[in-house]
Amino acid sequence: MTEMVYGAVPAQSGDPILPRWWRTIDKWSVSCILILFGIGILLGLAASPPLAERNGLGYFHYVERQLIFGVAALITMFAFTMMTPQMVRRLGVLGFIVAMVAVMLLPVLGTDFGKGATRWYSLGFASLQPSEFLKPGFVVVAAWLMAASQEINGPPGRAMSAGLVTVIVMFLAMQPDFGQSALILFGWGVMYFLAGAPILLLVGAAGLVVLGGTFAYHNSQHFARRIDGFLNPEVDPTTQLGYATNAIREGGFFGVGVGEGQVKWSLPDAHTDFIIAVAAEEYGLLLVLIIIALYATIVVRSFLRLIRERNTFIRLAGSGLAAMFGVQALINMGVAVRLLPAKGMTLPFVSYGGSSLIAGGIALGMLLAFTRTRPQGRMQDVFANRQGR
Repeated sequence: MTEMVYGAVPAQSGDPILPRWWRTIDKWSVSCILILFGIGILLGLAASPPLAERNGLGYFHYVERQLIFGVAALITMFAFTMMTPQMVRRLGVLGFIVAMVAVMLLPVLGTDFGKGATRWYSLGFASLQPSEFLKPGFVVVAAWLMAASQEINGPPGRAMSAGLVTVIVMFLAMQPDFGQSALILFGWGVMYFLAGAPILLLVGAAGLVVLGGTFAYHNSQHFARRIDGFLNPEVDPTTQLGYATNAIREGGFFGVGVGEGQVKWSLPDAHTDFIIAVAAEEYGLLLVLIIIALYATIVVRSFLRLIRERNTFIRLAGSGLAAMFGVQALINMGVAVRLLPAKGMTLPFVSYGGSSLIAGGIALGMLLAFTRTRPQGRMQDVFANRQGR
């Protein structure tokens, strides 16, 4: 507890791996992640049994699978936290290549499971969504390119990352998956801004996004239907948004009581995209505020630790991962309260989903590895040396 309050003790080079890991890891963020996973299991117990019953499965079928995938995600996360930034970068580049190839092959080998978007591979015993694994890999590759561009005689890394994100967004739009496209664009924009991009260039990129959205609206029924539903002042009470809105309203501050919620019997995605509606109805605004505080703590603490980091690659990659993690949670909750159009995006480490949980474990493991305390990794040292000259 002392270390959690006063900060980690700098590691000594001769320390064993586990004591060194424990001294340098952000324990507050790790605690918040574990609490989010526990809340996810709690909400899964409330939200998933009705779906399991409708599908003729065991009452706790989806909860058991969430436990299995969640434990695998936590093991993966802790494995990544023990790696050096160099090892994380190598695995990130390799994972990005594999995930990118998988995304490119989706139109040929993928399936839509009747949801109108070809985003998954059917493995028989489970499904795989490669775009979830593409996100952390892309952040690492883009940060590597941008950091390399700042070296003497370095490559045009920022331009290369811009071309790469354009290709990725095109392939995701073909599925269509505009939610993941927007998330990846946002993460790239944060890193591009931190790498020193001119404001006018970012404004131009935002203009291109608006033009792309206009084009998608006029050429994609899937996209247009969601935008029209969002802009319609009247919410159809028989739609998922209608059920979610009513559930949040009924929950009030303290909720209707454990197991007393009704939205889980009507929402087909109550255990995934609209899990926050179940939380709001049964446990009230109080639990929702706790969930928001947990996400905010992880993101803010990550940024505060990255501010002290003077390695450009680590600073950019960590910032991109933290921004995407926080914005994904914001989008999921924003859709449920009708602040944003429907995106089909999970709530990180809370919603059910094998791909989402394991990919989230990889992303958070990378983030925790980048935010570990390093004896030399303080930006203040650079400024102190400059002032002393």
